[in-house]
Amino acid sequence: MEVKTFGVVGAGQMGGGIAQVAAMSGLAVIMHDIEDKFVEKGVKTISGLLAKNVDKGKMTSEERDAVLGRIRPVTDLSALADADFVVEAASEVEPVKFEIFRNLDRICRSEVILATNTSSIPIGRIAAKTKRAEQVIGMHFMNPVPVMKLVEIIRGLATNDATHKTTWDLSLRFGKTPVNANDYPGFIANRILMPMINEAIYALYHGVGTVEDIDAVMKLGMNHPMGPLTLADLIGLDTCLAIMEMLYTGFSDSKYRPCPLLRRYVETGWLGRKVGRGFYTY
Repeated sequence: MEVKTFGVVGAGQMGGGIAQVAAMSGLAVIMHDIEDKFVEKGVKTISGLLAKNVDKGKMTSEERDAVLGRIRPVTDLSALADADFVVEAASEVEPVKFEIFRNLDRICRSEVILATNTSSIPIGRIAAKTKRAEQVIGMHFMNPVPVMKLVEIIRGLATNDATHKTTWDLSLRFGKTPVNANDYPGFIANRILMPMINEAIYALYHGVGTVEDIDAVMKLGMNHPMGPLTLADLIGLDTCLAIMEMLYTGFSDSKYRPCPLLRRYVETGWLGRKVGRGFYTY
């Protein structure tokens, strides 16, 4: 299936990034969010990132304007009836995603592929909310989307070969490196990453080291580009907790139990960079 118009549900950090790379690849993009202020913020963020590319000589101002011109911000989900392929990038909350997929299944043409950027929820569980399970697939981008090369492609039990090929080819068109992951909670990336972050939070909880000490050990001792607590703040502590809970319930294994300190931070509203306070103050 040829994809000319690409839909994105969610104009936040991930959705906006996905919309940007799709528009930069030459596709017309419909970027949806539930309120004007969210889509306006998404467009503003994309515009700022593209302006930096112009300043660095990576693109011309004409190219920047063309990319922005290909993005149509909307607040009415029915506008996605025009899309040939849709990626959902809403909050990592099952009921929210389930409702979006029920609505997309009703709105979008029967041949349209519905992808999810979920970082942990099993694809089969999402696909079951639609009447097109063979055309539902995981397309998990990494944060920040315009910079990170990896895309996890996750087939549900019912996902067909044509859906997989179209999604794989789109990832390549976006300049990404796709990898296949099987449909288990957390897939590959977060099944490995999140327990490490959770263990770093346990180290803080138990007083093994300070926030700065823990991050320094992983940066200088393991050559990570940023420490796990800095990374948790970047991802969002609410997202980290949601993924750990999905792993914990999905595998029924105590090794995935979320650290109580992580839960306390989320309950307090200290969610990381996006609110100005997490393990660090921004």
